[in-house]
Amino acid sequence: MPEHVLFLTGHLAEPLLRRVLAEMGETGFRWTVRNLGLQVAGLMTADMILRRLDDTAGADRILVPGRCRGDLAAVTQRLGVPVERGPEDLMDLPEYFGRSARRVDLSRHAITIFAELTEAPHLSVAAIVDSAERLRRDGADVIDLGALPQTPFPHLEEAVQALKQAGHRVSVDSLDPEELRRGARAGADYLLSLTRKTLALAEEVAATPVLIPSTPGDLDDLLAAMEWLERRGKPYLADPVLEPLPFGFTASLLRYHELRRRAPQAQMLMGTGNLSELTDADTAGLHALLVGAMTELGIGALLTTQVSPHCRSAVRELDAARRLMYAARAAGSLPKGLSDALLAVHERKPFPLSPEQIAALAAAVRDPSYRIQVSAAGIHLYNREGMHTATDPFELWPRLRVEHDAAHAFYLGVELARAQIAWQLGKRYVQDEPLRWGCAVTPPAEDLGRHRAPGTTLRDRRSS
Repeated sequence: MPEHVLFLTGHLAEPLLRRVLAEMGETGFRWTVRNLGLQVAGLMTADMILRRLDDTAGADRILVPGRCRGDLAAVTQRLGVPVERGPEDLMDLPEYFGRSARRVDLSRHAITIFAELTEAPHLSVAAIVDSAERLRRDGADVIDLGALPQTPFPHLEEAVQALKQAGHRVSVDSLDPEELRRGARAGADYLLSLTRKTLALAEEVAATPVLIPSTPGDLDDLLAAMEWLERRGKPYLADPVLEPLPFGFTASLLRYHELRRRAPQAQMLMGTGNLSELTDADTAGLHALLVGAMTELGIGALLTTQVSPHCRSAVRELDAARRLMYAARAAGSLPKGLSDALLAVHERKPFPLSPEQIAALAAAVRDPSYRIQVSAAGIHLYNREGMHTATDPFELWPRLRVEHDAAHAFYLGVELARAQIAWQLGKRYVQDEPLRWGCAVTPPAEDLGRHRAPGTTLRDRRSS
């Protein structure tokens, strides 16, 4: 027998849920819908399920709304049936079951991220360690201490040792061979960057060198340096150097391809900062493109910086990109429908409901509380007195009648502003929830296994 899934919902969502399930067609499972008697399905809790669900209808699995709060493990134990959270929006059910069937694993990757602290000589050792911890949380694997030309770095050794003591892998990035030597002797794992002219340093220390051409673009020179180290049995990373747009980027990208052709087994590194830092464009897409190219070419390391304000989430983006591309290659799939982490500004499915579907929901409302939803047509505001649609929240103000209720007015102002941003950019809007910006903004930690304390949302704070 196919699996039997029991869907729990509320009054307003029940008709739409039944329609979505019916339209999914052949799903490979049987389904039953149970209305637990609450108006809004998103307000369902684990305690409510235990109080109101007296029959599991022979289900093999129970699916509850994605925002259902409480300990579902306890519900599972009491009912003897696995209980799990579904998507936050029921219109995402087809994709939810599709992803579940694909079993996308985003825990793996094949690229090491070097994150450079470009002002390291001007930072105290404590500040260097603090910055390194933040970068590690974002996904960095190696902390790169960037030295500056004509700038003393007297605490280089102390910084390397402090980072190593904190469990970091460390690289030192300098044009001065003596600074590289000091860093390696202090325990650095990598040195950036050596050329044929400074290769002798690689025989003095144990650190792995990153090689670049002595003359920009000279691939033969880089290959000669690689061969010199290979004859001595020493490891290295080779970097042909990525040039900025529109000043040699395409030719430099082709050099990575040519190096891989001529040295199929070579370990390689790509520095991404010349593209991200020097291009006034949102970086998530740039990073996806570069990491996709790296995945095709088998480049196993990258160096990034977070200097320009628009690059402040570079490490998180690159971490998301390497996991996305690894999963796509492992599944033999395009990097689509596997993760939303790099969709910061727009979303693939911003408006799950049509204006007509929202109107049908509005017609079933029998209380004075305002609901806000967004479709391609604009912002929809409704309660039992009717629905109003606009693209500018100020057009809705005369309809609200909350002039003498400051808390309620403030709440509606915040929610309508979020709704307008979502409509303008093509983002998903869910009332009482912050907009999501992919990995560009780390959302506050939230434990759906715990019931929400009063006053933790704007709706809880507003007056009735």
